[in-house]
Amino acid sequence: MKFTRQYALQEIANLIDCKYIGADNFPVLGINEIHVVEPGDVVFVDHPKYYDKALASAATIVLINKEVDCPEGKALLISDDPFRDFNKLTRHFKPFKSSNVSIASNAKIGEGTVIQPNCFIGNNVTIGKNCIVHSNVSIYDDTIIGDNVAIHAGSILGASAFYYKNRPEGYDQLLSGGRVIIEDDVDIGALCAIDRGVTGDTTIGKGSKLDNHIQIGHDTVLGEKCLIASHTAIAGCVVVEENVTIWGQVGVKSGITIKKGTVLFAQSGLGHTTEEGKTYFGSPAQEARAFFKDRAYVKKIPEILKKLKNF
Repeated sequence: MKFTRQYALQEIANLIDCKYIGADNFPVLGINEIHVVEPGDVVFVDHPKYYDKALASAATIVLINKEVDCPEGKALLISDDPFRDFNKLTRHFKPFKSSNVSIASNAKIGEGTVIQPNCFIGNNVTIGKNCIVHSNVSIYDDTIIGDNVAIHAGSILGASAFYYKNRPEGYDQLLSGGRVIIEDDVDIGALCAIDRGVTGDTTIGKGSKLDNHIQIGHDTVLGEKCLIASHTAIAGCVVVEENVTIWGQVGVKSGITIKKGTVLFAQSGLGHTTEEGKTYFGSPAQEARAFFKDRAYVKKIPEILKKLKNF
């Protein structure tokens, strides 16, 4: 999430009431999660296991819960609870805006686009030309939709990320200030849910086709010309490269990459990065050829046991 102007480190520290290490006027341009940070961004870290990763990341401001040596060219924000204070920044720079109309006055809807009854179009939404949005679709704030997109009934674009911190008093949600971006020529089936990024974008690439009842998690990037069948659930921060085919009831773990041309057979559970152009099956998923070869050997076990018994 980029700010609308450059802020000084001292200004950001004052917003969250914390001490800092660095020049008062050290430039702050935005806040982001570690997988999408750029120079000028604030990233938060609240566990020693990830200190080195955060301090060595592209982010130049680290919101951290321990005073450590500050890397050259960077600044620190010292907080007793970085998770809480990251939420404060999200709430300040991307506050929730309620609506009392079905289509926000500042939404932009392209020529030839049809919005069917009972839809909700939020603040700052952009929808391109020649799209059709079927009934009972909800499109949350800041979503961007390209040209020639079809969104079928009951789908939801832009809901919050499923991202929580376990505290003694209950689960604390990391607020979502990112967006959903749907590129040109995408079809989204009925009753799909595509969550917004926490600070970045959840993206559906040009020409991709989604069946009904599909979940796409926060900050996931789906490449061009992908085909996804119903009841698939893709967790957050997954990269799906172009021309990937995912059949029904597949589950995909967060933070992995599904390489170009991968095929995932139905009911697979994928927990690792794939190899380009290969086909996978099973849970945990493995190369389909190896899986079926193993199954053939398993079927031979009764025959082998019978031979051993008669030996």
